[in-house]
Amino acid sequence: MGRKGTGKKNFGKKSSAKKSSSKKANKGTATKLARGSNSAVANQPLDKGRVVITHSTYIPGLIPLLEKLATVPRIQTITPAVISRARSNAPALRLKVSVAIRGGHKLIARKGKSAQEVFVVTELSKSELEKAIAPLLP
Repeated sequence: MGRKGTGKKNFGKKSSAKKSSSKKANKGTATKLARGSNSAVANQPLDKGRVVITHSTYIPGLIPLLEKLATVPRIQTITPAVISRARSNAPALRLKVSVAIRGGHKLIARKGKSAQEVFVVTELSKSELEKAIAPLLP
């Protein structure tokens, strides 16, 4: 049984038994939350997608628009990505379907001189997604 800082591994049964029991406890809790009525996921409708909040910076007004888009059936996940600077000015917020990706589509959000990529995981076609976006834009 090695000592701390000696570089030797500790293969003792006591420490591994504690780890395995804590894993079992965590596994049971995760299963309980996935099935139980106390989880936040259980309260969401099954046809509503989710908006992944990963960045600290978004184009103004983009997140509320994406949350409305997430309510469209057959849209699973919406992930805002890289912000970049554009040459021309877009006075109002625009959302354009750009290219198809594996499992969905890439959108380009524009406002002012900023552009942001948005990835949408969906089984909708390009034209169906454009029709879903059109009533949401001002």
